[in-house]
Amino acid sequence: MKTKTEAKRQAILKAAAEVFREVGFERASMSEIRARIGGSKATLYNYFPSKEKLFFEVMYQAKELELGTITAALNPDTEDLKQELLRFGQRLVPALYSPEAIAIRRLAIAELGHSSIGKVVFEGSVVPIEKQVAEFLRKAMKRGVLRTADPKTAAVHLLSLLESELLQRVLLGVMDSVKPEAVKGAARRAVEAFLSGYQRS
Repeated sequence: MKTKTEAKRQAILKAAAEVFREVGFERASMSEIRARIGGSKATLYNYFPSKEKLFFEVMYQAKELELGTITAALNPDTEDLKQELLRFGQRLVPALYSPEAIAIRRLAIAELGHSSIGKVVFEGSVVPIEKQVAEFLRKAMKRGVLRTADPKTAAVHLLSLLESELLQRVLLGVMDSVKPEAVKGAARRAVEAFLSGYQRS
């Protein structure tokens, strides 16, 4: 039964990807997606309660796993916190600025006021990363490597610093892609700024 259920879910995602690719998010409809896979509309909504959630799943199927793997690889017992954060930043930033990730960010911004996709993107991608990073930082604080602070706020600061040099330039099309040397430099400066505020003196 589980295999059949997963097969149906993947069939929906495949059909949805085709529709989104052909007509774009705004013109795509759940009715058209349902027509391509057959079955009832109720069945489709049982798997994906909204077009926004379905689009998110299509765009983040592989990316979500990649981002989860990157954050899960953070070693809370590291003896060199700076190097661990540098490795994390140098892996995370390219993933955040892949064509797929940028497309969904731009869409979320464009759809503000018209749909809930911004909230879906935030809850589905930003919140899980923040939680994992906060837990890593909480353990570093407990070990005395970082000063005691709110781990969630510290995670937001770290993640924001890692994107601070590149985010607007990429979202607004000033930069077409993020080069490895840009990632390395931005990550180094972000980690240094973060540690200057949070590292125990």
